[in-house]
Amino acid sequence: MSEDVLYKKSYFNRIGELEKLAPEAFKAFINFDQKALAPGALSGKIKELIAVAVAHTTGCPYCIEVHIENVKKQEASKEEVTEAIMVATALKAGSAIAHGVNALNSYDGEGQDELYKGAYFKRMREFSELNGDMFKSFISFDQEAMKPGLLTSKEKELVAVAVAHTTGCPYCIEVHTKGAQKEGASLEEIAESVFVSTALKAGSAIAHSVNALNAYERNSL
Repeated sequence: MSEDVLYKKSYFNRIGELEKLAPEAFKAFINFDQKALAPGALSGKIKELIAVAVAHTTGCPYCIEVHIENVKKQEASKEEVTEAIMVATALKAGSAIAHGVNALNSYDGEGQDELYKGAYFKRMREFSELNGDMFKSFISFDQEAMKPGLLTSKEKELVAVAVAHTTGCPYCIEVHTKGAQKEGASLEEIAESVFVSTALKAGSAIAHSVNALNAYERNSL
């Protein structure tokens, strides 16, 4: 095992070792993961597209590999996968600029004990005044990413809801939950998208653990 190579596809084969090391917790996670990704109010295909998008926000290369393989089995095209990834990209960038309203509060000495209030989000427009060209270019990208294409507006909003739960942006959760609702998504569909996000966020942690196994063994040599 090369100490310089931290990620290899073959390392993921060690995931099964966790069942021996923490059997009950491992089995409980696998059971939850399978239920979260199983077709329900949302199809298996859209759930795997959500999983691919979320995997790009958790930064888990193993999860990307697994769910790209799964989404191909669901007959998603490369174009559909790309659209899901672009929504994830817009949401990851969007969470940064959304949190920027808190930075404005802090900079202006207006920070309250309540760090997140819906009213704060209105300060977003100030970025247009501070750097109009850059702000407009972000908004243009965000709108293009969310525009219906091979994926419908409803599907893209559900992807956005899931990703917003991994970026931890309360403003984004508010905006895109309302967006999904407006596009006709049921509360059950929104809940299922959140559970896919939950499974992927937990899954990224358990997937990275194969690197912990490698690191532990290297340190024992």
